[in-house]
Amino acid sequence: MTTNVSCPNCKKNVEWIESNLFRPFCSKVCQLIDLGEWADEEKSIPCGANKDQETITLPDLDIEDIEAMLSEHAEGFFKE
Repeated sequence: MTTNVSCPNCKKNVEWIESNLFRPFCSKVCQLIDLGEWADEEKSIPCGANKDQETITLPDLDIEDIEAMLSEHAEGFFKE
């Protein structure tokens, strides 16, 4: 059974199949329109922060600190 969705841009019916390279969009044009809206910050994902929440501060780390943390936790991940 094929799943059908609405194109997020034009609302046209779109088959959700592997051969549709633009899914969930109906075409490259609709895909690019959506990308442009994100790039122009017309669309965004709410972060959930509000004025009553505390600001989280991150520690100041230099590259050596970051590399040390990565090497501690990334056993076998990095190859020399």
